[in-house]
Amino acid sequence: MSKIALVGLGLVGRAWAVSFARAGHEVAIWDERPEAVDEALRFVNKTLPDLDAYGLLDGGAPLVVRSRMRRAGSLEEALEGATHVQENTPEDPEIKRRVFAALDGVAEPDAVLASSTSAILPSLFSEGLAGRARCLVAHPINPPYLIPAVEIIPAPWTDMGAVERTAALLKEAGHSPIVMKQEIDGFVVNRLQGALLEEAFRLVERGFATIEDVDVALRDGLALRWSFMGPFETIDLNAPGGVRDYAKRYQHIYARVFPTTQWRADWSGAVMDGIEAERRKQLPAESLTERAAWRDRRLMALAAHKLQADRDIGK
Repeated sequence: MSKIALVGLGLVGRAWAVSFARAGHEVAIWDERPEAVDEALRFVNKTLPDLDAYGLLDGGAPLVVRSRMRRAGSLEEALEGATHVQENTPEDPEIKRRVFAALDGVAEPDAVLASSTSAILPSLFSEGLAGRARCLVAHPINPPYLIPAVEIIPAPWTDMGAVERTAALLKEAGHSPIVMKQEIDGFVVNRLQGALLEEAFRLVERGFATIEDVDVALRDGLALRWSFMGPFETIDLNAPGGVRDYAKRYQHIYARVFPTTQWRADWSGAVMDGIEAERRKQLPAESLTERAAWRDRRLMALAAHKLQADRDIGK
């Protein structure tokens, strides 16, 4: 197994540590704030037993997985010998430029330099680098140790070999790469999620549905199928003759709806006052952390179920 370097140990960085160490890699962890490394390791020590209880450590014991993580004393030490560098610093283009310039100057010549950014195009922080051909985005859906999908986005000058190596590394670690052909704002996941959120806000703002109605439509409706197959496979199976038959039967419905979607609700306006008030009725602010822990346990149970269903039923 190869050495992975993680630079930045916030919510995403510490989650990557679990994912890569579980896959058997040596993981060097570094953050310019030593306390962030301490917090990350406390999180790891708490999370690994939970994952083990759900059978989500690929047969490795928590202590074995934990032993693959090494605290680095410096950026140079973290990057020494690493074949893949995963950067997880704040969502700020200037910070990314500064960090990637440092990474490009220190990392092994053949190491891939990947950013976990969820919104910054790779061209915005890699253009002026001597090693820009090895720079790309590898954006996880957090937490990556529970949600397999990872978006791989090349800059216009990214070498396709770096993309292919990253996709192979992620697949080997149990992930499902989304390999984009070129960069675009929002990538794939946030563009899809954004379309849903825009419609959710529109429906609530105009009083067509409550926020609970919208949540039920996804939670107890669309998401049940979407948890194991995507929208194209869904419609392929929802008409006797497959995807073309579905389009022939139902395209007119969506064509009729489309003109009513061409406006934006103001997410920070009056509609947010109502949404926030309703959410706080359902979940007091002081319970957010506890509910997030519940969400993660549900994700663990779902991940375990999907693995078992893959074995029993097939993918």
